Amino acid sequence: MIKGLRVLLLIMSAAFLFTACNDETKECAYQPDISAVKIELEVEQLEDQLLSVKTKSELRSFLQAHPVITQFFLKQSQYPDDSIMMEVLFKRFQNPHIDTLRHEIDRVFGDLSALKADLNTAFTHLKYYYPDVELPKVQTIATGLDNDLYVSDSLIVIGLDYYLGDHAKFRPLGLYQYMLDRYRPEYIVPSIMLLYGISGQYNKTDVSDKTMLADMIGYGKSFYFAKRMLPCAPDSVLIWYSPEELKGVRENRDIVWAHFIENQLLYETNHMVKKKYIDERPKTFEIGEKAPGRIGTWLGWEIVNQYMQKHKEVTLPELMNISDAKKIFNEANYKPKRP
Repeated sequence: MIKGLRVLLLIMSAAFLFTACNDETKECAYQPDISAVKIELEVEQLEDQLLSVKTKSELRSFLQAHPVITQFFLKQSQYPDDSIMMEVLFKRFQNPHIDTLRHEIDRVFGDLSALKADLNTAFTHLKYYYPDVELPKVQTIATGLDNDLYVSDSLIVIGLDYYLGDHAKFRPLGLYQYMLDRYRPEYIVPSIMLLYGISGQYNKTDVSDKTMLADMIGYGKSFYFAKRMLPCAPDSVLIWYSPEELKGVRENRDIVWAHFIENQLLYETNHMVKKKYIDERPKTFEIGEKAPGRIGTWLGWEIVNQYMQKHKEVTLPELMNISDAKKIFNEANYKPKRP
C-alpha cells in the first residue's frame, strides 16, 4: 500500500500544475454585526517630518522623540556611536533623491485613506472579539528602505517606503522577487493582523510540543484569526501566495496531504525537515516544482478551518486559547476535498 502510494505521489507531483485565474473574487468569511463597536484609531504620519529635516538639531530631536524608529528602523545599534549615526543619517536625508521618495509615497498612498480604512476594519473586528483590548498607537514613517513593520500591543509603526509596490523607483534591496511581491499596500494590514494572530497574547501554544503539527496548527490559527479581523481580504494576500498558487494548492489538496502522510511529517521533530515545509522558501520542491513555499502553514490553516466548521459553537477567542494542537487535529478529522 505504501509503495503504491509513493508511486502515485511521484506521478501526481510531477503533474502538479497550476491553472491561472484571471481574477480573484473576494472570499468573505463570517462577518459579525460590528455596528455597535466604535473605535478611534488615529494614525500619526511622521514620514514628512523625518524626510524634511533641515538641521542636525531637528534630526536629533526627532530621534529622541521616537526611540522605536531610531532603534528598529534606523538601526541605531549598527553605529559605533550616536555622533556617527547622526552624520550618516543627516547626509541621507539631505540627498536630493529623498524628494523622489516622498513623491512616490504620495503617489501610492495619497492621504492614507485606504490604509486607514483597512486599519479601522481590522481593529473594529478585534474590539468586537476582544472587547477589553487596548488599541495601539499607529505611526507611519519612511526612512529610506530600512525596515517594514514594527508591531507590539501598544505601538505599530509602518514603513511606507517598503510597500510602494511593483512600479516603485525604489524597492527593498536583497530580497527575492517572491518576497518583493508581498510588499504592496494591500499587504500591510493583513501582515499586521498575522503578527497579532501569531503572538502569544492571542495564540496559546504548547512550547514543549516540537512537532511539525504543532507549528502547522499554530500558524493555521494565526491565519484564521487574521481572516476574522479582515473578513473580505483575499486568502492569497493573507497566506502570501499569488492567486494562481492558491488556486493550485486548493486543486491539489489531496497531493499535499498524501505527501505529508506518506512521509510521516505531522509528528516530525527534526528542525531541518520542518524548515522545508514551514519556513520561507520560493517553492516546496519536495512536493513539486509548482508547489509554493510554507505549504505546511497553509495545510495548518486548512485543518483549523475544518475544525471550526465542525465546532461552530467555538468562538474565536476559545479557538485561540486551545494550546493542544493534537486536539484540534483529531477533532478536525481532516480530509482533503477538491473544490
